[in-house]
Amino acid sequence: MDNEKYLLTAHLMRRAGFGATGLGLSKLAEEEYENIVEGLLSPTAPKAIEDALVRRYHPDQSVTHDSTGAGSYWLYRLVSTEDPLREKMALFWHNILATGYAKVTNGKPLTDQSRMFRNYGLGTLDEILLHLSRDPAMIIWLDNIDNHNESINENYGRELLELFSMGVGNYTEEDIKECARAFTGWTIANADYIKQLALRNSIMPYGKLAWRYEYDPDDHDGGEKTFLGETGDFDGGDIIRIICKQESTARFISRHLYHFFVADEPPVTQWPYMPPQDPEAINILEKAYFENNYNIKEMLRVLFNSDFFKSKACRYKKIKSPAELVAGILRITEEFDVPRIELSERNSQISFMGQQLFNPPSVEGWHQGLEWIETGSLTERVSFVSKQLGDTSKPGIKKIVNNILDNGEERITSESCVDRCLDELGALEVSQSIRETLLEFVDETGLSKTNLSADRHLAEKKLSTILSVVGSTPEFQRS
Repeated sequence: MDNEKYLLTAHLMRRAGFGATGLGLSKLAEEEYENIVEGLLSPTAPKAIEDALVRRYHPDQSVTHDSTGAGSYWLYRLVSTEDPLREKMALFWHNILATGYAKVTNGKPLTDQSRMFRNYGLGTLDEILLHLSRDPAMIIWLDNIDNHNESINENYGRELLELFSMGVGNYTEEDIKECARAFTGWTIANADYIKQLALRNSIMPYGKLAWRYEYDPDDHDGGEKTFLGETGDFDGGDIIRIICKQESTARFISRHLYHFFVADEPPVTQWPYMPPQDPEAINILEKAYFENNYNIKEMLRVLFNSDFFKSKACRYKKIKSPAELVAGILRITEEFDVPRIELSERNSQISFMGQQLFNPPSVEGWHQGLEWIETGSLTERVSFVSKQLGDTSKPGIKKIVNNILDNGEERITSESCVDRCLDELGALEVSQSIRETLLEFVDETGLSKTNLSADRHLAEKKLSTILSVVGSTPEFQRS
């Protein structure tokens, strides 16, 4: 097997999915790299348990009075999906088009929004923004329910331009007002009814009902508007059409894709003052944006096949978000082949690490990169990974242990043990100093002196502690 191709495949799966074990990588690497990319972009009929079955056995994932049930439900989808890129894109859009429980106070429309990201997140940007503008959770979150003819609320119009599409410095205050006018009448049909249900709080076990989008022509400002230099009787769809053809929009979305899939960039609020670290890569993605009618899937096809993505220089340049870290670990352990009540505990671990699904800290989403790492969150990350990887009762860990120890010999050298552990946990490429530290630790456990047949239980115990330590390495915590 071509070792470089194998390592490149591992890199792709960390970025476009949630990683893969050695066995999974071996199967994937039999394909041409371009075919692996196509399989991620257009998977063939991935299987999934129907929502109704998940909720039948776990009503806590439907009782959405808070965000924990909704978060546990999404975590199960992250862990069990056979279409990892689609779930990864849902996380991508959730962080950019950030909407939170703190104001929505209803998990059901947030779950519906994540389903919308899942369904349309690989489509065209204009399609995504159109669905977002009709999304009840977003209408509540950014106050478009209070945006009326002759009494506009600029909140959604402002964030649509500033944080969702173009970035600061590419529009005027007058453009914001005209944008807000165009979205008057884009509202919710049953808001008062849902408020009454919520006040009574007596709709167990089904949870709060979802709002429904409604266009109210009587509340729409049908007057002439001038937006980004164009004049007409614009509605929200026209505004999105004009936004999507701007070069600033192409640049903004391209930098977000680079930030999420290639290498950590500064927080978006610093982008007007700090150029991208790889301007040529951004130019390539901008070109793909326009050549493919704003299609995100086509932009990703270019990105994953590009030299800048394949470069060794960008490997391990991203710190996994808590959701990515936990989902990746649970896919390794294979603990959740079906949804179980313990998902709620695992979802809480994501929050302890600094990311509560469906509840970003602000409309900016979460700041990523090194901001995921602080004393408390790092302790949580390392403790969680070590505990999971060291638990041989979990089926996935048992498989890894057997794959390493069943080598046909009575003993395993420290060098071979480190190599096989790194391979089984995703073909990790660690620095020389980390490798030397791992070798010292394996020597200290005495595994190399343990008879793998006569003292199998002892060997498994020692190997589980080694796997725990590998999970604490910087390379495992990165992607």
